[in-house]
Amino acid sequence: MDALLLSRIQFGFLISFHVLFPAFTIGLASWLGFVEWRWLRTRNPVWRDLFFFWQKIFAVSFGMGVVSGIVMAFQFGTNWPRLSQIAGTVIGPLLTYEVLTAFFLEASFLGVMMFGWGRVSPRLHFFSTCMVALGTLFSTFWILASNSWLHTPAGYETINGVVHPVDWFEVVFNPSFPYRLAHMAIGSFITTCFVVGGVGAWYLRRKEHVEAGRKMLGAAVIFAAITVPVHIFVGDMHGLNTLKHQPMKIAAVEAHWHQGQEGEGVPLVVFAVPNEKEERNDLEIAIPRVGSLILTHSMDGTFAPLTSVPASERPPVTPVFFAFRIMVGIGTLMLLLAWLSAFTLARRKLFDSGALLRAWNWMLPSGFVALVAGWFVTEMGRQPWIVYGVLRTTDAVGPQTAWMTAISLAVYVAGYAFVFGWGIWYLVKILRHGPHAQDGSPSLEGGDRTPARPISAADQSL
Repeated sequence: MDALLLSRIQFGFLISFHVLFPAFTIGLASWLGFVEWRWLRTRNPVWRDLFFFWQKIFAVSFGMGVVSGIVMAFQFGTNWPRLSQIAGTVIGPLLTYEVLTAFFLEASFLGVMMFGWGRVSPRLHFFSTCMVALGTLFSTFWILASNSWLHTPAGYETINGVVHPVDWFEVVFNPSFPYRLAHMAIGSFITTCFVVGGVGAWYLRRKEHVEAGRKMLGAAVIFAAITVPVHIFVGDMHGLNTLKHQPMKIAAVEAHWHQGQEGEGVPLVVFAVPNEKEERNDLEIAIPRVGSLILTHSMDGTFAPLTSVPASERPPVTPVFFAFRIMVGIGTLMLLLAWLSAFTLARRKLFDSGALLRAWNWMLPSGFVALVAGWFVTEMGRQPWIVYGVLRTTDAVGPQTAWMTAISLAVYVAGYAFVFGWGIWYLVKILRHGPHAQDGSPSLEGGDRTPARPISAADQSL
């Protein structure tokens, strides 16, 4: 347990926690836009009640995402100063662009969306909701541009060991960026979709807020049936791109240790226990040639095995291998549930199917689990590089001692458990309370729900 390992654990803990909230709010902002659009089109009060209900959840989630993001950003200076020193000329401007576009846009319209109901026209309020949703996508764009550059750096030159950008178009639109942006954005929408559908199914099972539950689950089923297969296709394209630019990450994903005989292809390892010391797989269950078919689109195609490079150049195989299978397994379950639910919905039997409603309940957190597993694959699979081919992780860590890092890690864990534990408890409390009928808008009397009281956006009187 040296400072390097503890710093990696600390950053992994912080980013794994942080990524949940932005991903959820990315999808939730667009869901709010859809719900308000339905209210404007139909004037059905159920849609209005759903908007106020999910707006409270958005307010709490957005706040926790901002707080955890700020804390995570501190790590660049405290734990990884060499990264900022060598690649800060690229990372810094990209994060600044996020502030100038996403944060400014959200800051301009978030207050109108949260507190403007009854104070501005319905059309202007809807426009503000759409701008908040657009701001979350702008934020995704710049964050993924920065992170993707760490994986596939382009458009730069190195002078005296320091990276200098020479072509910002190549920096932003680096080789992996389009695939990772699409994969992350769609994954965020699907994560929110299964939360919305799971909550709707829970209300239907309890026979509470039945009409709201029907609308939530019905919308989630239709959206998931369309987008989950699209996400799988984008994931396949992302995998092919990764094979081209980060072959050892794919070799770790497949636990592909040795090159086989010519013409026999690469098997798909369904399950195994990677043995990194012996450079082989224990308890392996594999399907011949399917790995070649998926990754090279031919039955006898090959790609570089892990033993083609020294052990010091390989990522940690075991966590990458299992995290990928968790992600793919959850995606497969999502597809099966979405299509089976869509078929049942077309037969008008979905809302009375106890088994499917229970399945949607169980799958409510599945998007978050798949999201974290996917980030483990992406970030651990990049090792031993923090900037692929430019800067090693061991060379980016700061001079802090192991004790300093261990103490700060303990403080983070305790602080997150307390602060965000209460935040998540409050979200559950709102969900249990459910969407209740409004009298047309929140009360505007006595300063209730104003920007001077930000937490009033999520006030929940029980």
